[in-house]
Amino acid sequence: MGRVTLALRRYLPPLGVDPARAYLSLKGLPTYVRNYRRLRAQLARTHSPFPITDVWPQIADRYDTSGVAISHYFHQDLLVARLIHEANPRHHVDVGSRVDGFVAHVAVFRPIEVFDIRPLTSTTPNIHFRQADMSNAAFSPPSTTDSLSCLHTIEHFGLGRYGDPVDADAYLRGWENLYKLLEPGGTLYFSTPIGPQRIEFDAHRVFAVPFLRDHLMRPRYEVRRC
Repeated sequence: MGRVTLALRRYLPPLGVDPARAYLSLKGLPTYVRNYRRLRAQLARTHSPFPITDVWPQIADRYDTSGVAISHYFHQDLLVARLIHEANPRHHVDVGSRVDGFVAHVAVFRPIEVFDIRPLTSTTPNIHFRQADMSNAAFSPPSTTDSLSCLHTIEHFGLGRYGDPVDADAYLRGWENLYKLLEPGGTLYFSTPIGPQRIEFDAHRVFAVPFLRDHLMRPRYEVRRC
């Protein structure tokens, strides 16, 4: 039963079915109906200027928390944004990090140039977007920068998850293109999943620390821990 439950939780959400949320919605349905009737009665009694013109059930939300402040993404985005604020580089460029997390944090206090294979619609003055496939060998940076971030991005290159071509070596070209973007003496803020080296298709790669250290980082970078 445990394996069946795990399989349902893993494979149904990508198909648009969330078993956990469906369960909570059914659990909360009686409360939803009771609250709706109570509110309608109050509105009629008080002649409220706010009529109910439609329903938009959000039944499972009453069992949720106010947000997520414990995930590694949450703390990573805050940490790296703070480091960039303290460093005050001449120019900062980001490759593929979360726009609604890290990029938004940095855009509060400085301009940030963002590269991503997916399109982005933004009117935020401090976010300057360029659509590009960073795993393409033909990538040519328009300029170099003294400050570059790539947070939980390179592990996705070449798996096709975001519309990119399937390519087993795409992460190597992505790593090379990051180096092209960074000027001598510049700083790269980098993160990726670590553990026994593997691919969890089509979510991401997981990198072994010795592989990252010896094959990717040491040949070109001085590694500093945040």
